[in-house]
Amino acid sequence: MSLWIAAQPLVLASKSQVRRQILAASGLPVEVRPAAIDERAIEAGAGAIAADQAARLLAHAKAAAVAKAMPGRLVLAADQTLSLGTQRFSKPADRAAARQQLRALCGQSHNLHAALVLMRDGAVLFEHADLATLTMRQFSDQFLESYLDAAGDAVTTSVGGYQIEGAGIHLFQRIAGDYFTILGLPLLPLLDFLRRNGFIAS
Repeated sequence: MSLWIAAQPLVLASKSQVRRQILAASGLPVEVRPAAIDERAIEAGAGAIAADQAARLLAHAKAAAVAKAMPGRLVLAADQTLSLGTQRFSKPADRAAARQQLRALCGQSHNLHAALVLMRDGAVLFEHADLATLTMRQFSDQFLESYLDAAGDAVTTSVGGYQIEGAGIHLFQRIAGDYFTILGLPLLPLLDFLRRNGFIAS
């Protein structure tokens, strides 16, 4: 018997392999339809907004774009931003950018803001945002180069240039917050909503 009892799979408006894996591992059937939006242009158009607001804005934009193309379907979108004080970070473009970001984060505590939006036919059914605080340890330039070698191209696939479920865990001294929020998808509030509204078994 499946935990998912809705008629059609959940649509994930993201190309994130981690988010897809999280949902699949929890027993939810997922159809992946990445949103064709220009995230940096949307952020630029919003002006000076805080990192948590940016995460919400982008999650809404992704969900709306895919929901418009898939009428009647339940569409989930999520986004994550990173802030160090008033400075906001995006996914590094290459190894050099990842090196620069990680040097800035070294020895500092930064915040990860994760937001999700669940939408159908343009209507927001559920939204949620959460925050996690991560403290990087002090590390040498030599270690940083070793980390970049070990992580490879993965440094360009997430804000901050790390994945705590992989080699990125070696960067940290302390982590405070929900594990799934750190991965970019606050899962427990989403499952609670789906359960209370008859999409998954209760």
